Amino acid sequence: MSRGSEARGAAVARRLAGMSVRRQLFIAMAGMVVGMALVFSFISHVVQSDVLDVMVEAPRKERVASLSAAFEEAYAEGGGSWGPSSPDGGRSPADGAPSEALAAAASLLTPAESVALLSLRRDVRFVAGPVEARTVTDFGIRSVLFDADGQAIGFLYFYDDEVGELSRLRTGLLHSTRALLLFAVVVFTAIALAVAFWKARWLTQPLTTLLEAIDRLGSGDLDARAPVTRRGEFGRVAEAFNAMTERLQRTEEARRHLVADVAHELRTPLTILRGQLDAAQQRGEPLAPERLLPLQDELIRLTRLVDELHQLSLAEAKRLPLERKPTDLHALLGRVVERVAPDAEAKGVTVTLQRLTDDVVLSVDPHRLTQVFLNLFVNAVRYTPSGGFVKAYVDETTAGGVRSLRVTVSDTGPGIAPEQLPYIFDRFYRTDEARNRDGGGMGLGLAIVKEFVSAHGGAISVASEPGRGTVFAVTLPYEAPPEAE
Repeated sequence: MSRGSEARGAAVARRLAGMSVRRQLFIAMAGMVVGMALVFSFISHVVQSDVLDVMVEAPRKERVASLSAAFEEAYAEGGGSWGPSSPDGGRSPADGAPSEALAAAASLLTPAESVALLSLRRDVRFVAGPVEARTVTDFGIRSVLFDADGQAIGFLYFYDDEVGELSRLRTGLLHSTRALLLFAVVVFTAIALAVAFWKARWLTQPLTTLLEAIDRLGSGDLDARAPVTRRGEFGRVAEAFNAMTERLQRTEEARRHLVADVAHELRTPLTILRGQLDAAQQRGEPLAPERLLPLQDELIRLTRLVDELHQLSLAEAKRLPLERKPTDLHALLGRVVERVAPDAEAKGVTVTLQRLTDDVVLSVDPHRLTQVFLNLFVNAVRYTPSGGFVKAYVDETTAGGVRSLRVTVSDTGPGIAPEQLPYIFDRFYRTDEARNRDGGGMGLGLAIVKEFVSAHGGAISVASEPGRGTVFAVTLPYEAPPEAE
């Protein structure tokens, strides 16, 4: 391929790439329609021509074959030559008289039959019969003549009245059919192109609407939604886009609240510290140890907040260090239950741990898992009313062909609304909109739980029904996952 052709091809490709999907789809459909129409017309014309040729030639097939054999024999007797040509279409060669061989072959004709002999270069060599050479060649039956070696030596046209009528009928039918085909192709193509244009527009309309929503989203409008007007792939794409924008909107709202949440958690201990220190400075008296205890509590709270944020950030970045060691999970859970037992007894909540498996030793970080289950048990006790129950049990399960241990912690608290369940593991998310410091934690506990479990190659799930309690299930594989490089 020349450089010019490559350049033209590249230019066409660039123009197509710059077209809209609707235009590309229409061009493809239009090209297919026009191509099919042309192929149909060509095949119809060829088939009809062959059928009409057979109709004309079949009745005279044997007669034309016998005459062709006679003229091939005359060519052989003439020493491999027809003699001089007759450009004026005369009834004999230019020397005025046909050869004896040609005359013998022509003697086989009846008074109503005519023949015309032409060379391979279409020069008239011999004509016999009552009809002019032009009529014979236009409406006669053509036969190719061969010599003894199988080489073509000329053409013989045979004509009589019946052949002439059938040939004229064939010509008329071909012209009429060609005109009808042309008209049908034009009408069909016009209709098909109109349908293709409408179909291309109909198919790409959801994409156009989606692009408009994407443009709105790109300009910062997080309320942009794509209408779900179709089923199938377009409907699923629109639903996925809407789900994505809703997630982006929630993420943006979480980002906006992040600073407010951190400031909210920092403001109270900092205010207490500053007030106590200002008061001590104004009095000029040394601080008694009992007055230092509240300051120490607030400093511990600040330290805990900063530490939890740091650990959560490391876990989300997959950089959380784990000190794995063989750990008896039953013993670890027993220690966690012992730690929450005093608060549970004070509140009138019963905490039980049931073992459905033998003692199990896992390669885990006991400190991180203690944080995980302590968070779950503390939350369960906190939200369970007096007289309620917090139950935990350990069993084995197989997920995806991986043998795992499952720890389930359930309570009889108020439960979680279905619309809040998807966000329960988000940082700083609380089910209580008032964000009361005394009524709950900082909103980082469950986010840390999820990331710590994920760091161990496990998974956590939650199920809840308002008024009937909440169930958290932690699944940990027996085999420790490979450490990330």
